[in-house]
Amino acid sequence: MLKRREAIATLMANRPKEMFVVPGLGSTTYDMASLGEKDTDFYLWGAMGGAAMIGLGLALAQPKLKVAVITGDGEMLMGMGALATIGVQRPANLAVIVFDNRHYGETGMQPSHTDKGVDLVGVARACGIARAYDVQDQAGLEKLAGELVALKETLFARVHIAADDPPRVLPTKDGVELKNRFRRAVAAAS
Repeated sequence: MLKRREAIATLMANRPKEMFVVPGLGSTTYDMASLGEKDTDFYLWGAMGGAAMIGLGLALAQPKLKVAVITGDGEMLMGMGALATIGVQRPANLAVIVFDNRHYGETGMQPSHTDKGVDLVGVARACGIARAYDVQDQAGLEKLAGELVALKETLFARVHIAADDPPRVLPTKDGVELKNRFRRAVAAAS
């Protein structure tokens, strides 16, 4: 089973400069921040369920950029309707990656619905996202990292990770600063 910090490092190792990342609430934010804060990362504080739709909006508004939403299973379950909208819009520059530890990590590690059989990859495919992958091991993760670099079609991936709890690395919590620096980065890349 994959460890989340190692998984995020693998995915971002060859991150293209035009890739903007929207990490979801909680552990994926901490994991992205552990790699060092970047102006091209838009951290969500208190916006559970919103990462995929924010990523979709950015992808549609800025088709020259590559956009990766990296979130957890709890957030994706909360915002599952986003997959239907993404499947209808299908922006070629959007990837949605779900780190699935089968637990609601931010509320006490209760088993999530994916632990009870909800198949997020199947949901993504049913919503019209043809490139939907279930990543179980390092080889699959490395293949996914290559897909991110060459992103040319809407992509969804569920990455099965261990239910571990590495030390939190918190990015800035100043929402105005996050918004402003992200906007500057988007403007500079456009």
